[in-house]
Amino acid sequence: MTAPHQEHTDHGTHRHGPDCGHTAVPHGDHVDYAHDGHLHREHGGHWDECEPAGHSAHEGHEHVHHDECGHAWVPHGDHVDYLHDGHRHAEHGDHWDDH
Repeated sequence: MTAPHQEHTDHGTHRHGPDCGHTAVPHGDHVDYAHDGHLHREHGGHWDECEPAGHSAHEGHEHVHHDECGHAWVPHGDHVDYLHDGHRHAEHGDHWDDH
């Protein structure tokens, strides 16, 4: 679940793409780009914040992520998200959340 449409108004002229240097994160039917500690995506000629809303625990996630677990990771606000099985996981207390 993502938050309602929230335009990222101070994105500037940078165009994200396969060679832009920012981490591309597949997310449902689009691609997010990790930039300045948050994730955003192109939408209708502008860039939107693409942040999760609510709390969605990833049930049955027994793998423990860390810097050498082999999964790509991206800084995200005050934590790190790990890219795994086509989505992002973030550690939250004693479980992992889906983003």
